Amino acid sequence: MQCEKEVGPFYFPFMDTPSPDSAIARALALVRDLRARCPWDHAQTRETLRPYLVEEALELDQALKHGEPAELRDELGDLLLHLAFQIVIGEEQGEFDAATVTRALEEKMWRRHPHLFGGPPTPDHEGWERVKTRERGALKESLTVPGSGTLRGLPPSLPPLLMAYRLQERAAGVGFDWPDAKGPMQKVKEEIAELEREAGTGKRERLQDELGDLLFAVVNLARKLEIDPRAALEQANDKFRRRFEGVERLAAERGVDIGRASLVQLDRLWDEVKAR
Repeated sequence: MQCEKEVGPFYFPFMDTPSPDSAIARALALVRDLRARCPWDHAQTRETLRPYLVEEALELDQALKHGEPAELRDELGDLLLHLAFQIVIGEEQGEFDAATVTRALEEKMWRRHPHLFGGPPTPDHEGWERVKTRERGALKESLTVPGSGTLRGLPPSLPPLLMAYRLQERAAGVGFDWPDAKGPMQKVKEEIAELEREAGTGKRERLQDELGDLLFAVVNLARKLEIDPRAALEQANDKFRRRFEGVERLAAERGVDIGRASLVQLDRLWDEVKAR
């Protein structure tokens, strides 16, 4: 379907008024009905829904990892329900509605894709993060206002591994980055050497600081290698789980009490499981 419409300075080829039968409209109608007739749903606020929203986002993340279409469908539906809840609460408080939320999203995408929607060209073919920084006015504000620059807006509740990745990605978006993976690779080696020097001092705070630097450097290396560090760590976790459970099964088959076995015995079982 081609529905062409001129919108301000942008040319947006598929914008039209959403059908009342659209999926988002049905989700909104469902939530309005729940709010009207169910005491529990009526009592929910933005704050009470936050933990559930985080939980649903993490469950969707796991569904994406598994790649099972039925699971993905269900988890996407659960997340859509929470988005609809937040929009309906905004409606009730007279702050915004689905149309203004969508309009804000459209305008943001128009600004960040001027090559698609006929807006003014960005200087020097700015990258995504640089465009976002310019939008926030951060290049100017960050000189005088702490917390208003390129790294502004990252939620403190992000898991540390993801936070490290996003911090590095934001900084790279404005040019603060290694040209290739050689730099971070060398940095990882330097951090290991520093950790080794601190390991013999017994100073726990310094050791924790150096270990944090090492983990941060490893995340940066993963980013430059174009590997998702979360996916890599998940893969390592899954591998360890499979192998250790294999050790437990093998020990049980041979009548070995794994809680009393020596490290040498466990290492032999581990090597045998790996060889399989």
